[in-house]
Amino acid sequence: MAERKTGDGRTVVSGPAKMTPSEAFVETLVANGVTDIFGIMGSAFMDAMDIFAPAGIRLIPVVHEQGAAHMADGYSRVSGRHGVVIGQNGPGISNCVTAIAAAYWAHSPVVMITPEAGTMGMGLGGFQEANQLPMFQEFTKYQAHVNNPRRMAELTGRAFDRAMSEIGPTQLNIPRDFFYGEIEAEIPEPQRVERGPGGPLFADEAAELLANAEFPVILSGGGVVMADAVEECRALAERLGAPVVNSYLHNDSFPASHPLWCGPLGYQGSKAAMKLISRADVVVALGSRLGPFGTLPQHGMDYWPKNAKIIQIDADHRMLGLVKKISVGICGDAKAAAIALTQRLAGRDLACDHTHAQRAETIRSEKDAWETELSEWTHERDPFSLDMIAEQAQEDGNWLHPRQVLRELEKAMPPHVMVSTDIGNINSVANSYLRFEEPRSFLAPMSFGNCGYALPTVIGAKAAAPHRPAIAYAGDGAWGMSMGEIMTAVRHDIPVTAVVFHNRQWGAEKKNQVDFYNRRFVAGELDNESFAGIARAMGADVLVVDQLDQVGPALRQAVDAQMNDGRTTVLEIMCTRELGDPFRRDALSKPVRFLEKYQDYV
Repeated sequence: MAERKTGDGRTVVSGPAKMTPSEAFVETLVANGVTDIFGIMGSAFMDAMDIFAPAGIRLIPVVHEQGAAHMADGYSRVSGRHGVVIGQNGPGISNCVTAIAAAYWAHSPVVMITPEAGTMGMGLGGFQEANQLPMFQEFTKYQAHVNNPRRMAELTGRAFDRAMSEIGPTQLNIPRDFFYGEIEAEIPEPQRVERGPGGPLFADEAAELLANAEFPVILSGGGVVMADAVEECRALAERLGAPVVNSYLHNDSFPASHPLWCGPLGYQGSKAAMKLISRADVVVALGSRLGPFGTLPQHGMDYWPKNAKIIQIDADHRMLGLVKKISVGICGDAKAAAIALTQRLAGRDLACDHTHAQRAETIRSEKDAWETELSEWTHERDPFSLDMIAEQAQEDGNWLHPRQVLRELEKAMPPHVMVSTDIGNINSVANSYLRFEEPRSFLAPMSFGNCGYALPTVIGAKAAAPHRPAIAYAGDGAWGMSMGEIMTAVRHDIPVTAVVFHNRQWGAEKKNQVDFYNRRFVAGELDNESFAGIARAMGADVLVVDQLDQVGPALRQAVDAQMNDGRTTVLEIMCTRELGDPFRRDALSKPVRFLEKYQDYV
């Protein structure tokens, strides 16, 4: 039997050989560099699981399979490699749907392995039987169903290849009885696609637009992170002297310390970024699909430039011009395309060269004004928030204003940090305060917007990069969905820091009831027990913070415990019930009631 070495030094079978389907499956995982799988053990794949450890694969058992898929997502986004999740057929697999949808919108190459009920029982209503392919059809780039044990290695390899080439989750569906027997198989070598800059004609057109631009702006998107193209984006920005704005929830796509960085667009983003892009005559959307939610009006500004020429660069041709009208669309890799554009602009006399100093001063001025406003924006000023602050002071004392907390957390962030944020009001406001110096640092559920995301995702990120500090932000509603995974972090020595904003409400939706339903609150209040007490019972360290000057020291203490002592810490921060701007102002309007019994109510 021939053997060959994989990229990480492990040995894999080479050439045709007799083996079991389980061995073919595991050998193909090894060939693709898999060292970690997240999931819950199950009889449906136990024969393969039995040889994970000898093959150098760690199965990380979780509390809930949704958490496992989120961990695979976080692992993938930080490492740039596959994240792998597996579970028991039926309910174990169906529990993963939400998290795979989040991975889909994050373009994460997650491989969802779905053992299925046995072939002789399908259609008979047997134990844990389900039709598992339709569940994931909308949220996967490719689905493979092993229809014969002899195809195990072939289809396993293809699921891994397609996850990378299609830049998104794939599914590998395997009837549980197909793990057994004896076959002859050949383990396929991984196939990877080399991505180019796109066609030269369109690159020439884009360069010509930029050469004549008076106020170019670069929108740096998630594709910049995935292509490891931050340095190439920086080079293009410096050649143009162009302000760089981050696309929504991709705050790690350009270093915050750079003079041309202006912050994120979208919900609770940077006013400086919005004001600057509103002046653009040419926008380079580098590695961005220009999603509709990420360019909505915010802070009372409809900032998207109506008359600007748009150059959109995306690895998926279907995204080009889908949301915004564009002048030039380039289907290409963000790194290669940025290099091609920079080369085309080298040595040319650009229109924007003559206003470089003036534009730099404008960028500096707008950023300074926004930073001053953020520092002075200590609490929300609308009547509801003022009422809640007064009410909170009577009930619980002077709990902390969320914006002040977020500013203190920002100041205390360690170098090389990875931050995962959940959905919710305070977490969304955090978009204004989260700044990063390197890519693969910011993890959010993107446009799927599901609760229970932050903690398991940052655990997966920490598993991929144990040398980096890992911090999760969650509101008390979302925390209730995911806090059980603290046991996963403690049990398996994957230390993280969780910041829980305790304000006793579903804040994002409650704000809609304030603005659109005259404060008629339905199902928005949460009477929570001590999250610190629950976390302590699960084996974590805990810190309860109710004084502003404790916030920064508490975060630093927790990160120190994570990095030096291998300890997981939960910071419970007691916050007032004031609320930021509504999350979906674009999707709501004042209600109209036609039935007579509702008229006085409205």
